Amino acid sequence: MRKLKLYLETSVWNFFYADDAPEERDVTKYFFEYVDKGHYDVYYSDVVLFEINRAGESKRQILMELIRKYGLNELETTTEAENLADKYLEKKIIPAKKREDALHIGIATVAEVDAVITWNYRHLIGLRRSELFYGINLEMGYTKRIEVISPREVVYDENK
Repeated sequence: MRKLKLYLETSVWNFFYADDAPEERDVTKYFFEYVDKGHYDVYYSDVVLFEINRAGESKRQILMELIRKYGLNELETTTEAENLADKYLEKKIIPAKKREDALHIGIATVAEVDAVITWNYRHLIGLRRSELFYGINLEMGYTKRIEVISPREVVYDENK
């Protein structure tokens, strides 16, 4: 059976150290145990690095160390991904000020990953939003449906 291809949005990396949200932190660490065992093909992007580089020095260092530790696959922003992101913003699926969130979905769509993993319930996760992403993707010629879920759904799925 082929491994699932998962794209990790920036919030997943942040929650690895979120002592102020212990439940999400623990689920995130448990999720990374599966990543470490090679259960998935895991990706991040230059947008994740851009967002991490905006953090303070100490947080930036620990997050970059975490990325290096897991040695995952990096995806680059392409013109295709930018065009998709622009469509998501134009159709108001994601607020105009959240271009990076739109880029995460665009990059993952172009790379044909199976799911974007995020803790961002405000702008990314949601049944209606997933339908809207899929509609835009189809309109733009991308037929593979992409799921947008939290690490919790991945971990619970593994424990069946």
